[in-house]
Amino acid sequence: MKSKVIILFLLVSSIVYANDKELIWGQTGHRVVGEIAYHYLTKRAKRNLNKLLNGEGLAMISTYADDIKSDRAYDKHKPWHYVNFKDGETYETSKKNPKGDLVTGIQECKKIILDPNSSKKDKIHYLKLLVHLIGDLHQPLHVGRAEDRGGNAIRVQWFRRNTNLHSVWDSKMLDSYGMSYSELSSNLNKLSKNKVKALQQGGIVDWVNETRVLTTKVYASAKKEENLSYRYMYDHFSTVKSQLQKGGIRLAKVLNELFG
Repeated sequence: MKSKVIILFLLVSSIVYANDKELIWGQTGHRVVGEIAYHYLTKRAKRNLNKLLNGEGLAMISTYADDIKSDRAYDKHKPWHYVNFKDGETYETSKKNPKGDLVTGIQECKKIILDPNSSKKDKIHYLKLLVHLIGDLHQPLHVGRAEDRGGNAIRVQWFRRNTNLHSVWDSKMLDSYGMSYSELSSNLNKLSKNKVKALQQGGIVDWVNETRVLTTKVYASAKKEENLSYRYMYDHFSTVKSQLQKGGIRLAKVLNELFG
């Protein structure tokens, strides 16, 4: 009887974990964003971040916000991973979630990091969250529609296996590509200084609104129950890589402002 209980517990845990995984950029994606950001930091920002984090790298801390989801003490952070609004709206005109969202979460992280009265422990905690949230901002379906939970309710297949549209953009395409985060981050397009500067224009709300334009295209890219495979990868993986690169470059801008 005891063995049956253990097996049942493990089965339920794996289902919960699998469902929770559908809510995030995959680990590879977040680490790519962190790795790219590091290379665009000023020397001063690198020194200050290294001192605060005791040498722990941005790629390694980038998944922290997902790692702590199983701890109920951090439930207040869960709404920070996404922002939903209706088609045709912008963030400014949308109805706001009273529990917070991706934009308010990033703002809160920056506020605590800049507060001279914040403890080192709090600064580290909110820095780790910030690194993750800037990554989430650039995953199109984290800026989605409430009615389908950012594509989680849009059931599709990935190479004949059941999944959902959100998961395809979070991790399925990245996993199929088969590169580690370090391989992928070092094999993205080389950008000129002017291009990097252009990508760093604006702020958090501007970037959210920009991502939402892309989100509309992602929603139109697949039908419910459609089997997505090689052609979908061919058509859309360049967008995944572009969003990861934007996320890293813009994360560097935010960190340079905070620590540089």
